[in-house]
Amino acid sequence: MSDHDQLLVIVDPVARRSDGESVRIAKDVLSAGAEAKICLPDSPEEFSRALSRRGSRCPVVLGDDRALLRAVTLLHRDRAPLALVPIGPPDALEVAYGLGVPRTAVAAARTVLDGAVRSMDLLVDDSDGVVLGDLRVPAVPVPAAGTAPSVWGTCRSLVRTLVRPAPAYPGVLVHRLRVEADGVLLADVDAPVTAVTARPDGGAGTAEVTVHPAGPAAAPRRASAGVLTVSGPDFRYRADGRVAGPVRRRTWTVHPEGWGLTLPRDGA
Repeated sequence: MSDHDQLLVIVDPVARRSDGESVRIAKDVLSAGAEAKICLPDSPEEFSRALSRRGSRCPVVLGDDRALLRAVTLLHRDRAPLALVPIGPPDALEVAYGLGVPRTAVAAARTVLDGAVRSMDLLVDDSDGVVLGDLRVPAVPVPAAGTAPSVWGTCRSLVRTLVRPAPAYPGVLVHRLRVEADGVLLADVDAPVTAVTARPDGGAGTAEVTVHPAGPAAAPRRASAGVLTVSGPDFRYRADGRVAGPVRRRTWTVHPEGWGLTLPRDGA
């Protein structure tokens, strides 16, 4: 980044509340190395407005994975690059760290100034949701720690047990899904699966798709595809740690080099 570059530094409100000291340090590093306009939105709507009014400034988000995904969702139509300074607990930054963002606010802020934009493929679904890393269908529900099941929840579980056939493989949840990769059928509802996973294929312009059939001896089926469609009874899915749905059909399309992130230069 050259000295005349201008930055739009957007501080996510969650980051301000969770770690104000790291936010202050990152702002100091960025302001010392470039002309930086600091924006402190108080809501997702203000966050969106700030990005839409960025002009020629390079957006820099101070926040966690949720803030990064919000920014990419808003910017990917323009293929506009951005940078991230991670602020938050490690479990809220798994996507960012997996993409190669430095783990400390100081190192990440210096990368904003001295790094290089790396273009990466992006999965975009038919509701304009984005996937930067991992997609899993269906999502596995994770109950909150210490949460006891309610009486109503227990009753619903009992009803489901009575009206649904027992799983073909004890101890394994199976799902009846139709899975198509570039129009090629990988699984259908008459052959239960335990999961379907996908992720952008490292800049190849395709996604790595894996269908995990039910049964201890069934080998996973893999394919590389530009379009993935999953359909079936109401299902939820997990994209970059976020759970969405339920839906009965969803299509994800790979956008080659659909977004750019400032990362350390090779060898840095």
